[in-house]
Amino acid sequence: MGTQIKICGITSIEVAKACIETGATAIGLVFYPQSSRSISVEKAAELAASLPPFVQIVGLFLDASIKEIDFTLRHVPLTLLQFHGQESVEFCESFNRPYIKSVGLGQPIDILTYIETYQSARGFLLDSNTHGAPGGSGHTFDWTTIPSRIRNSIILAGGLNVTNVAEAIRQIKPYAVDVSSGVEKIRGVKDIALIKAFIQEIKRVDNELKSGN
Repeated sequence: MGTQIKICGITSIEVAKACIETGATAIGLVFYPQSSRSISVEKAAELAASLPPFVQIVGLFLDASIKEIDFTLRHVPLTLLQFHGQESVEFCESFNRPYIKSVGLGQPIDILTYIETYQSARGFLLDSNTHGAPGGSGHTFDWTTIPSRIRNSIILAGGLNVTNVAEAIRQIKPYAVDVSSGVEKIRGVKDIALIKAFIQEIKRVDNELKSGN
């Protein structure tokens, strides 16, 4: 199985379909109103209904209330929740849905202790943001700070684009990569050509590693 791919901050049906047709594993919908990539619950429901089966639809929340998340879940068939704020493990578990937790590496943090705290999470997204802040900054972080024993089980984010994703995969060999700003022509607006180039580059390096080159 090659590197799994999540394209985050999708706001249109056309872009969502292009992501899946090109080979993305999952799309991310941002339910954080202050984000330039935020999507309304109504539009998210319409977008989700347009997708084929077996596509992972990930809902990103940052310190949202229980009421807000419950309302979203009643209308949008999210398959995975992504918590990007200061949510406690009890809060994350309370929705009885699989979830992943973002770890902001824009400041010092004991990654292993953090992961131990959220043992019920299905995965951890390592990003370049300050812990508990929004991602999508377009900045990378020092990949050498990722403990070697968790590298192949994490979702790598933070400043990835077509020029550096191959090197990231060679160095880290993550389970998945997550991109947002790296496939945008302007902030908040995805570029289908960039998405296709990004995914094709991942497939290229995956094939290279598989063949031992």
